[in-house]
Amino acid sequence: MIPYEKLNKIAYGGDYNPEQWPEEIWEEDMRLFALAGIDIVTLNVFSWAALQPDEAHYDFSKLDKIMEFVKKNNLKVCMATATGAHPAWMAKKYPDILRVDFEGRKRKFGFRHNSCPSSHTYRKYAPMLAGKIAERYKDYDNIVMWHISNEFGGECYCENCEKEFRVWLQKRYGTLDALNTAWNTAFWGHTFYAWDEIVVPDMRSEHFEVERTVFQGISLDYRRFMSDAMLDCYILEYDAIKKWIPDAAITTNLMGFYKPLDYFKWAKYLDFASWDNYPRSGASYANIAMSHDLMRGIKQGEPFALMEQTPSVTNWHPYNALKRPGEMRLLSYQAVAHGADTVMFFQMRRSIGACEKYHGAVIDHVGTENTRVFRELTELGKELEVIGSRTFGKKTDAKVAIVMDWDNWWAIEYSAGPSDDLKYRTELERYYETLRNMNYDVDIISPEDNLEQYQLVIAPVWYMVKGEDDEKVRSFVKNGGRFLTTFFSGFVQENDLVTIGGYPGKLRDILGIWVEEEDALPPEKTNSFMYKGTQYPATLLCDLMHLEGAKQVDEAGYEDDFYKGMPVLTVNELGEGKAYYVGTASNEAFYRTFLADICSEAGISPVLVTPDGVEVTSREDAKERLIFLLNHNDKEATVTLPFAAEDIIAKQEYEAGDLVLAAKDVKILAIK
Repeated sequence: MIPYEKLNKIAYGGDYNPEQWPEEIWEEDMRLFALAGIDIVTLNVFSWAALQPDEAHYDFSKLDKIMEFVKKNNLKVCMATATGAHPAWMAKKYPDILRVDFEGRKRKFGFRHNSCPSSHTYRKYAPMLAGKIAERYKDYDNIVMWHISNEFGGECYCENCEKEFRVWLQKRYGTLDALNTAWNTAFWGHTFYAWDEIVVPDMRSEHFEVERTVFQGISLDYRRFMSDAMLDCYILEYDAIKKWIPDAAITTNLMGFYKPLDYFKWAKYLDFASWDNYPRSGASYANIAMSHDLMRGIKQGEPFALMEQTPSVTNWHPYNALKRPGEMRLLSYQAVAHGADTVMFFQMRRSIGACEKYHGAVIDHVGTENTRVFRELTELGKELEVIGSRTFGKKTDAKVAIVMDWDNWWAIEYSAGPSDDLKYRTELERYYETLRNMNYDVDIISPEDNLEQYQLVIAPVWYMVKGEDDEKVRSFVKNGGRFLTTFFSGFVQENDLVTIGGYPGKLRDILGIWVEEEDALPPEKTNSFMYKGTQYPATLLCDLMHLEGAKQVDEAGYEDDFYKGMPVLTVNELGEGKAYYVGTASNEAFYRTFLADICSEAGISPVLVTPDGVEVTSREDAKERLIFLLNHNDKEATVTLPFAAEDIIAKQEYEAGDLVLAAKDVKILAIK
């Protein structure tokens, strides 16, 4: 959990690198931070080379000075372990720390995310440094949270990883017979008779493209192994800190829908979740919100920390548009609306060299407070002072959940068929963004999570059904829940072996259908179907299904091709609940109508009905409910309130009735 006992308000600040600047600049930084209301800085993110100039020596003199300086200026600290990039001397002396890329090339020193997660050198020196930092600064009461490494990511295909992969496989499968069965190695003569015959799946072995592999089971397990290997490295540092500070609040900054790492698994070892929000220019507000809800979801609804965002411009997108006036404030409050209890930035002072010198900052290259961005930051800082701790611990009471699973993501996009255009995140977005645009609060959950608190659970393209997950859904529906899934669901079990007996496998009785075939449509071709008197497109995949107890919804059948008339939408009554199946992809107009109908039938209401472009979310505890109104439009919008409420930013009371939101404006309304 976020260490609320060490905070008196939403933490406001971010990444600070005073070691890049002469000390006379530090005093000016403090003046500007005070003006802006900055109260927390993240220190020491990339300082490994400075702290450990060689194998035998550590030098904490500059960090000591920085820590005393920020403490004197009443700043709280998020202390990083500095292990985001190893020193050059380490790469020179111990080349096992260098990664091998997907093409089989040994990297040289450089970049970041540059350490092999299986390297004994890395696994020795990274936790050693984390432990020394914890030991040295354990008595600093202004350190409120700990930040391990930075944006873990990337993959390695070196000989050390190959050896550790074999060890991981032995623990997972026990015997080669079990492994050969799980991977179906009888195909293409792949049977293994010794563990050391197994090699990493890359462009030298099983792959013919990054996302195309001839042995999905092998490549899928390597994804799992690599995520676990990096998690092990995180845990080594976590344990090193806890040895000295048992009550330390520890996290690492995640990256939303980051494909290489299974964040649901990682979340079990985070004291609280944190993440870096850098949406592409032009991203929809619903798309951004989806990542926030994932970060809340990985910790079963607990609030999270917004660890990084840019105050103005991102430097590494193809087109780096400025945040327009009001946009930084709007996106900051959007994070809070979805569960953040910090608002933090990269970076506090704009660097003068290397790849992030044109990335936005609280203090720009001009070095003064006389910038548009700084003025906006100062106004936001004042508002956060007013809000204080009012959001702390408040959660979102969503009645709709969307199931997201990294194993599904990896397996679907490794699959040889049915369509290159089938992308897991896109299918999640179809459902999430439609619900978000209609102002339904939505949780994003793991298949392992409890379903009973929800009234509607949606699992788009639930391709891989593992273990007893089907039984959990079966029980949920029988007890009155609504479940919805789609085409390409229930096909395989956890090793990517097809569940024989007909699609959708273990979901077949729940859904009451048999899918005989799937037709993959190229982008230029569509079919169509009718729902409630309106024609909608059928795209991407079209299931050819037979009813086995389910009913066709609203007589919705395909209107073209040899499978004309076959069902597109079905519903199956099971016990007290219902299970829905959507056999194709369509457009937002369809999803909006269909999902609104299902939610209405299930007794689920949106937080508020608003004009397009006005987002509404809620957070609550036993004392009060907060309703967040965020106008993402470039013009004012009018929202009709069905209740009286207090605006906790402006300290203004509103009666039920019309409320006008200015362009890009935010209101946080408290309902007792």
